[in-house]
Amino acid sequence: MNFFLEDTLRSTIPQLQRGERQNLHWRWLGEGIMELTPTTGYRESVVISAGIHGNETAPIELLDLILSDLLSGKLALRVRLLVILGNPPAMRAGKRYLSTDMNRMFSGRHKDFARSYETERTRKLEAAMTAFWSTNSSVKGASRFHYDLHTAIKGSHLPRFGLLPFQNRPYHPELLKRLEAADLDALVMHQETGNTFSHFSSEQFLAESCTLELGKANPFGENKLSDFRAIDRVLRAHLGGLPFPHRSLSPVRLFRVERTLVKHADDFELGVPSETLNFTQFEKGAVLCRQNGSEQRVENDQEWILFPNPGVQTGMRAGLMLTELNRWVHPSA
Repeated sequence: MNFFLEDTLRSTIPQLQRGERQNLHWRWLGEGIMELTPTTGYRESVVISAGIHGNETAPIELLDLILSDLLSGKLALRVRLLVILGNPPAMRAGKRYLSTDMNRMFSGRHKDFARSYETERTRKLEAAMTAFWSTNSSVKGASRFHYDLHTAIKGSHLPRFGLLPFQNRPYHPELLKRLEAADLDALVMHQETGNTFSHFSSEQFLAESCTLELGKANPFGENKLSDFRAIDRVLRAHLGGLPFPHRSLSPVRLFRVERTLVKHADDFELGVPSETLNFTQFEKGAVLCRQNGSEQRVENDQEWILFPNPGVQTGMRAGLMLTELNRWVHPSA
């Protein structure tokens, strides 16, 4: 049976920490971290992470169900897999984080924050991913993929979307096909390096990575997992080497990040109400924020806002401004 999530929520160290089930080897690598390797070989290595924000519970529950089916043999495993539950204490507390947002700490930026559980946990997750994709433990030439699963803290005009990290190489066609099959409403491309978990895996390991925002954050037990059916089918197809489902929605809308709104001063004022939905559209000239006696305005004919949050700490992101694209454009173009 699978007690991975239960043990994690109880802060229990399992007595049995490795084994073999249904043509796969599994290893418990520490709280909230498990590795599974098929006995029949593999050509892809996949990381699926959830719970980097502890109150985003639906992806955690979804991942636990997939893991249960892998361990029971209901779903065959055709890839090498690392499963990560990012912030167990925040999960237990029902909070986004305890001290500071972990998803601003990767790629070594945890050194810039006061020492806390989150800074140490980020180090451990970086080390776990590094070990997983080291030359001694991964088939040479195996493709690498990373899905970092989230839900948003506020509503959205486009509820399901993916954020692609900036990279100097084209996005992998297979990743884009899989994201399209997941019935995402939108894909957003970054134009500069960041400090999220998906940026870390893309930049450091050339993994095909994506942060997936899959709906609204709810407490454990209050999620309607049928709302996540499309991404569930895509993840199972990827892990099991199965055909991908056909997209059932209209084409994915494509966006590009044009600028980041950062709180630099205590007098920072976001020019939109706190209840503003993700992907709310603004016209050229609209005031976005004010601070230090200056203001930022919408520069393009239309821009869309993502993650507006006036209550962030100084130095942190208060929102992203996007423009819509009508075709794929490489970020460096």
